[in-house]
Amino acid sequence: MQEQRTALVAEQRQTISPRMLQSIRILALPVAELTEAIQQEIEANPALEIVEDRSEDSLENLNEERAVSNTGDPDDLEENDGEYSDSGYTSYDGDEDSQRKFLEGTIALPETLQEHLLNQLHLLNIPAEQQEIGERLIQNLDDNGFNIIPPEELCPSVPQETLNEVLAIVRALEPVGTCTANYQESLLVQATLDPEAPEEAKLILRDHFQELEKGKHAEIKRALGLREPRYTAVIEYIKKLSPFPGRAFSTEQTRYVVPDLAIRVEDNEFVIELNDELIPVLGVNPFFADVATRNDQEKDTVAFAKRNVERARFFIGSIQQRNATLLKVAKSIVKHQKRFFLEGPAAMQPLSLKEVADDIGVHETTVSRVVNGKYVQTDWGIFELRRFFTTAVPSSASTAPQSKESVKEAIRSILEQHALSTANSKLSDREVAEMLAQRGIHIARRTVAKYRNELGANASFGRGRH
Repeated sequence: MQEQRTALVAEQRQTISPRMLQSIRILALPVAELTEAIQQEIEANPALEIVEDRSEDSLENLNEERAVSNTGDPDDLEENDGEYSDSGYTSYDGDEDSQRKFLEGTIALPETLQEHLLNQLHLLNIPAEQQEIGERLIQNLDDNGFNIIPPEELCPSVPQETLNEVLAIVRALEPVGTCTANYQESLLVQATLDPEAPEEAKLILRDHFQELEKGKHAEIKRALGLREPRYTAVIEYIKKLSPFPGRAFSTEQTRYVVPDLAIRVEDNEFVIELNDELIPVLGVNPFFADVATRNDQEKDTVAFAKRNVERARFFIGSIQQRNATLLKVAKSIVKHQKRFFLEGPAAMQPLSLKEVADDIGVHETTVSRVVNGKYVQTDWGIFELRRFFTTAVPSSASTAPQSKESVKEAIRSILEQHALSTANSKLSDREVAEMLAQRGIHIARRTVAKYRNELGANASFGRGRH
């Protein structure tokens, strides 16, 4: 029998304090939810209060530096990074800042679909080339788990055989059935990869899907020679599949849109403003601040006051950090998307989260949390910050890369011009694709149909043959 012995093992672990967790969560809050979090903290911490006048612990200091402007060139925008002359605020030192950056990339917050799939992909022992293709395919997925741009257009230089191999790899990741064109293909992939799937289920999903959608069960049973209860069992299996596998990772909630930022152009100057009107002016209760420094009080009383004062200051500092990071991200977006703010959505340029993260010196997941669910008021309307991050659409060698948003605007322009010039004739998706190609934008007819549907252009402009 093997003898068991007690041994001491030294190891290093990265711990996450409740305060650090709170700070990272505040970073992701839109302004409407931030006000709710502030109210909850005020109720929980007697040392935190809403004040009318400015104090050294107050968020009101942000007002002095909330406008960021520059004449013409966003590269020269004045830095507004939230470094305030607040002696009551305990600033983050270098070690804590490094810890913050580490935790922002590793802390267990709800995963996005892309993060979940990428984590699995990186664990696979596959060639670097396939890893790179897989990453590109995953970043191209919408909230349902479907391809935004057809894989063949997204990876035009990749041999079809290699592309098919990587597609099979990604589709087999959990949740099964992503990286597909639509829910029919997703259901078929799920059934194909399931060794326990009834063979008839695959046949129905592949060859009789339209009949299934229309409830023509008698036709399906007759075509496949199926009888009850076998047919019922097959249909019950299909019902258990997920038509939209990506939705399980959606963090979107229905809420009123309240812009966190305003970015506008005034006299050829870019102006960035925080929407801090909804954020109350916070400060530390003077009584608690005084008790925390007294030596003539009971130790328990002083400790209680000191603990809550420190908690209040850290909470205020977390909000300042959140606002400063939001301003940095906005400044970087203006720098990369200058043409959008000057010319409108048609001038949207391809932009990745990594580009902005590298620009402002934070982790890529930090940028993702900052832009998710937050909106900006512009001269062209209200836009979600995430909309400024868009993949490039294949174009001719002589044409600069086009973003998805700029291509959609090009389609809108083509349809509007045609509607004005020709009253009766309707442009087909293929004709629109050909007109885009003349502008150096090469996308498939089905991609035109997808973008056209997203624009709501079917009812406005009509559609012809395909």
